[in-house]
Amino acid sequence: MQYTTEITINLPRQRVIELFDDPDSLQKWQPGLKSFEHLSGEPGQPGAKSKLVYDMNGRKIEMIETITRRDLPDEFSGTYDAPGVHNVIVNRFYEAGPNQTRWVTENEFNFNNLLMRLMGMLMPGSFRKQTQQNMNDFKAFAESAG
Repeated sequence: MQYTTEITINLPRQRVIELFDDPDSLQKWQPGLKSFEHLSGEPGQPGAKSKLVYDMNGRKIEMIETITRRDLPDEFSGTYDAPGVHNVIVNRFYEAGPNQTRWVTENEFNFNNLLMRLMGMLMPGSFRKQTQQNMNDFKAFAESAG
């Protein structure tokens, strides 16, 4: 399953990148995130791995982030692996004006167990909706942080 989402943030691109690239800010815009632990590689660089633990409606979800590309301020990409799911995300950031940034994400989900395949077939919109909610939450956080 593949889809693209985007949002315009009312801040200069450099400021958006500073906030997006700060692991200490993750919990401020990802309310379900309970912990972020660096596992290996140089933090923030291609090849680095981290464990993210989320509480999603009472369910504990652990995923491993692997950074695949870091070309900021233009692009930050990675893979996210959780039980039954392999997710590839490409984040691109564009100047949309002197004080605006357009953030575009390309998302690809591959499901490798029956339950997740069924969820992907029966509720594909829920994945897009969650991605858009994360982007909306980041926009609100970033604009309030200034």
